[in-house]
Amino acid sequence: MITMEELQAAITDRVDSYNKNDFPLQKRAINTCDLLKSRHQILAQDIASAFDVPRQNVSAMDGYAITQGSELSSDSIIEIIGESQAGSAYTGKLIAGQGVRIFTGAVVPDSCDTVIMQENTNFAEIKSTIDKSQPYTITLAQTAQIDSNIRRQGEEVESGEAVLSIGKRINPTDISLLANLGVSQVSVFQPLTVGILATGDELVAIGDELTSLAQIYNSNTPTLKSLLADLPISIRDYGIIPDNLEQTTAAVNEAMQDCDVLISTAGVSVGDYDFLTTVIETLGQINHYKVAMKPGKPFVFGELSKDIDKPVLYFGLPGNPLSTVVGALQFVIPALWQMSGAPLAEQPMQLKIKATLTNDVRKSVGRKDFQRGFLSQNEIGSYQVECFSGQQSHRIKQLSRANCFVVLDKDSGNVSANSIVTVQPFPWLYT
Repeated sequence: MITMEELQAAITDRVDSYNKNDFPLQKRAINTCDLLKSRHQILAQDIASAFDVPRQNVSAMDGYAITQGSELSSDSIIEIIGESQAGSAYTGKLIAGQGVRIFTGAVVPDSCDTVIMQENTNFAEIKSTIDKSQPYTITLAQTAQIDSNIRRQGEEVESGEAVLSIGKRINPTDISLLANLGVSQVSVFQPLTVGILATGDELVAIGDELTSLAQIYNSNTPTLKSLLADLPISIRDYGIIPDNLEQTTAAVNEAMQDCDVLISTAGVSVGDYDFLTTVIETLGQINHYKVAMKPGKPFVFGELSKDIDKPVLYFGLPGNPLSTVVGALQFVIPALWQMSGAPLAEQPMQLKIKATLTNDVRKSVGRKDFQRGFLSQNEIGSYQVECFSGQQSHRIKQLSRANCFVVLDKDSGNVSANSIVTVQPFPWLYT
């Protein structure tokens, strides 16, 4: 039975090969996307700036733009003959000993080489007497430093400079950058098509009526859709497939014609009515089956390849909701980001922190254990975590109450209170 780390490495290697050989980025379709809809999309082309940033020399402070600042010392008197505001530059000529009132972001006149902060003048003493329609004088309170408080044209971005590169996962700060450059649309890779199907005679779709005590609602498909919502993918829902070999084969056949990835829930164990592993082996191959983790041991990683141009990677998750969440977070979501073309540095980080355990925890040696817990922080910033009692994988209310997994190594046994443990906070609860 493969360890979790070995399976993660195997999936990473296979996806790397897939991206290089089976479906390289160079062959993928490119879409044009409105900037405001581009969050989490993967950039398909480098983006260069069409102009310098700043476009001209601008002031970094409110104060006075003056000429020949290197020649001015404390107590120098400057004649102020105009004003430069953001969006309304001063266009007149200045000579030595003159300056203009200037505000943050306003253009510095060509003849000015220094901006003096208003705090370093006698502005506070004279502001009530100033008539802006007439020249007036100010006195410096300290020696001027040439080039002070001026953001030089192009010092942040030069015209033609690449500001974002292919493979960048676009985030809100990237959108801010591009908006500042006037970019309204970006080229992104066409989303991967990810198929989802659930199996089981007992399952009923949400919205339909439960007509038998043997029936339960299909919660795994909504769970997966929610977990995958931020990914640059298109999801196709193939519904609920009965525990029947022919119908399971037909559903997988349909999905492999349409999709780049197929994710299933349930049907991958060894029961008499679990047909998915048989179907995957018939239409492709199983690369790995069973992983030394709890919950989620019967996890299947494989690929479908019969009579199609490129393989469809397959992830088979167990049927209970907790295993779906654990398997999706540890294996599926990282693989989908990688398949989407995001380099490792651009893939969302799986945050892990150390915390003090507040209660005794029972664990058997042999499998890495993901126990539900509640992480908190005290007034001095230290973390502590409580593991819930009763860690059975069917406890869905307990999963909703948790805000993290307490991750216990496979070789670990019982863990005592006050031990330091590894905690993986749920990504949707980060602040």
